Amino acid sequence: MRLDRDWIEAHIPHKGTMCLLEEVLDWSPGSIRCRAISHRSPTNPLRSHGRLGAACGIEYAAQAMAVHGALLLGSNEVRAGKLASARGVTLGVARLDDCAADLIATAHRIHGGEAMVLYDFTVGDGARVLLAGRATIAFARHSPLQGAEQQDQ
Repeated sequence: MRLDRDWIEAHIPHKGTMCLLEEVLDWSPGSIRCRAISHRSPTNPLRSHGRLGAACGIEYAAQAMAVHGALLLGSNEVRAGKLASARGVTLGVARLDDCAADLIATAHRIHGGEAMVLYDFTVGDGARVLLAGRATIAFARHSPLQGAEQQDQ
């Protein structure tokens, strides 16, 4: 099965132009590598004032993490998470839109569970690392009260 943009869009919450990744290059239970071309698009929704700042690469990495989570779940369920923190982020360039090469977003799962996952990430262009850091993804917990309220309706 090819893990292309259509597959990605069906398995993460990001739709349309906000789905930034093109394909999964490879993955294992501990890591994922995805390719993106959307950084060159003039319609990229993260652009501001005609440019795509390097910090937007955090979203590319976060989407790779979301894809990794979907692959680990192994179902068609889309589990939404929130980027709780990005720490130790280093930017090697000022912007991404002037990068002619495809972007490669890599995420290595450090640890995690039902409520939270921690990843190290990099976004590069094949020849150099453009940004790197560590991100925490938090998931909403389903409370018994919410389930009871839904059953009463």
